Amino acid sequence: MSVGEEVRTEQDRPQQSLGTAAARNLATTTKSAPQMQEISSRWLLRMLPWVNVQGGTYRVNRRLSYAVGDGRVTFVKTGDRVEVIPAELRELPALRSYEDDDVLSELARRCQQREFTPGSVIASFGAQTDEVYLLAHGRVEKVGTGPYGDDAVLGVLADGAYFGDQALLDPDAIWEYTARAATACTVLVLPRQDVEQVAERAEALREHLREQRAIPSQRTNKYGEKEIDLAAGHDGEPDIPHTFVDYDASPREYELSIAQTVLRIHTRVADLYNQPMNQTEQQIRLTVEALKERQEHELVNNREFGLLNNCEYDQRLQPHDGVPSPDDLDELLSRRRGTKLLLAHPRAISAIGRELNKRGLVPETIDMGGNRIPTWRGVPIYPCNKIPVTSERTTSIIAMRTGEADQGVIGLQQAGIPDEIEPSLSVRFMGINEQSIIKYLVTAYYSAAVLVPDALGVLENVEIGRWR
Repeated sequence: MSVGEEVRTEQDRPQQSLGTAAARNLATTTKSAPQMQEISSRWLLRMLPWVNVQGGTYRVNRRLSYAVGDGRVTFVKTGDRVEVIPAELRELPALRSYEDDDVLSELARRCQQREFTPGSVIASFGAQTDEVYLLAHGRVEKVGTGPYGDDAVLGVLADGAYFGDQALLDPDAIWEYTARAATACTVLVLPRQDVEQVAERAEALREHLREQRAIPSQRTNKYGEKEIDLAAGHDGEPDIPHTFVDYDASPREYELSIAQTVLRIHTRVADLYNQPMNQTEQQIRLTVEALKERQEHELVNNREFGLLNNCEYDQRLQPHDGVPSPDDLDELLSRRRGTKLLLAHPRAISAIGRELNKRGLVPETIDMGGNRIPTWRGVPIYPCNKIPVTSERTTSIIAMRTGEADQGVIGLQQAGIPDEIEPSLSVRFMGINEQSIIKYLVTAYYSAAVLVPDALGVLENVEIGRWR
């Protein structure tokens, strides 16, 4: 290049052909259908057996049972001070169905807050049970004696649990295990002596406790159901026992819940912009997808019928070391017969995989509609991102036996509703207003029922942030 010759860049050269930006004005683009990041696999909706409900209500009839009313206790924290909500004392079996809120408030005020360091013994095996312990925060191990005299961990308790409640009904009760703090624990203690002092002034409480003491004298099986008298292994002509099967006089009824929204579309859009994809159809499709996502969220988290909130207390387990080990999964499966599936957050499934890798275990997988699903002991572990993960990076793992025939967990719906596009899901035209807006009412009816308590189990407070 000679001296003084001008250097011309690509931008300085004159355009020699039609540009792509202008050419697109004459071209028909190839486009995708509207995409939606919220759509998940929704394995719970796919794997749950759905039962058609007439009249919008499903009643679960069970045998008469005395083992009801126990659950999880809730607390209020103000600074370093922790207090139990008085009404939550009804979760104790001895105080179930007790109605006097003033007396419960008095009992709540008498609870004493105590702090325990890791390794501290809260209650010793063989000692007299004269206090009720309400675990506000921390993990407590129930330690017993193994077959060869060594210590054996019988179970783990966590936030909201209680122990020693037999002290309210049996003054001669003794501790059948040692309660030992596995972490720093905050515990509220209710002495039996304080309960007796309150009962001396409150005749209703005194009578209530007397009635509760009479319940164990009823002949019950290990599930708390009224015993069916039978005779077996006899010979000759003995008297055959007479019996009957007693039913729960107030069975639980599940009403179908509802999720709905009003979809609005302008007539101009619906009339003119329908090629190559129908605008109304795409709007309805995406709205239905969002509705199904909300439906699965409610089936997991709803306070009335959600799986996490409807699991019985004795079916809730705590991981022994915080992380979801194979031992914890085995314990979860052992609590029920015929577990059909496990549900876990994808991050919990990742934590399970890490624990298996530490032990050199490789989980088997099964093919479900082209997806490789991991299993444990032959039970598939389905991902469910609706199971919450707390700020402390803990979550839960759900185990279920499903189906009416197996007395399991079932989904509830009502097929055949007006303007139905799927079972129990309808899109109803609501008219056009003065602004030319078309409105559609999109509605889904659903619920879930647990037929017997051991059909559903939860491994709670699973740590998913430990990598060592």
